[in-house]
Amino acid sequence: MGQKSTYSYRVEPQDVDFTLRATLPALGSSILNVAGADAHGKGFGVDALNADNHSWVLSRMAIEVDERPTQYTDYTVATWINEYGRVLSTRNFTLTDSSGREFARAVTQWAMIDLTTRAAVDLSWVGRAHSEAIVDAPSPAEKPRKIRSVEPERFVEHRVVYSDIDFNRHVNTMRYIEMCLDMLPVDSFAREEGVRLDIHFLHECRYGELLRVGCQTLDDATLFEIRNEAGEAAVRASIAWRA
Repeated sequence: MGQKSTYSYRVEPQDVDFTLRATLPALGSSILNVAGADAHGKGFGVDALNADNHSWVLSRMAIEVDERPTQYTDYTVATWINEYGRVLSTRNFTLTDSSGREFARAVTQWAMIDLTTRAAVDLSWVGRAHSEAIVDAPSPAEKPRKIRSVEPERFVEHRVVYSDIDFNRHVNTMRYIEMCLDMLPVDSFAREEGVRLDIHFLHECRYGELLRVGCQTLDDATLFEIRNEAGEAAVRASIAWRA
């Protein structure tokens, strides 16, 4: 069995909003950067998979943040994989400040795709070939929740441009999250409660597509749905503030 890996970060000025606290996309970026770095260091990163015309894609993600850290806060991100299935692997994260206090956690589920067909491939061989990377530790939060339906009350349109796409030539995860958060009133981000974000990816969105971002406000959460040019639900997400 493997051990958790730990990486050091600092909340830099480009990572904060008007509250001088780290944004959810900034924290999410550090989480996904750690996922890539750890997979690379263990021999099954994107560079290794690309040699076989494969790549990792994020399928689902849940982030819980108790309190967003302020500018110049030093923190560490610990990560570990505790499950490999035929379709998805589960990678976990905890974020801890310099005093040792855990202030956030995340659970992500990843699929592997063939870069030519864009179809998912069986990834159970990764678990067998890299069994030493599996850590016998539970996920630090509930796994990402499926958002089965959204009935948007309002919409905005977004054309996918160069700055939206990542190395897989589809829209970057954090850009989807930013599209959703931009639907909320700015005063939402002055709140000091904890927050949980769930996001579920259904279809890739590519350069040049015209996306339709919808938002539905419920009593206990706000739901989002991003539809692609074909009218399909490409991404669903929810955000819930927690006392």
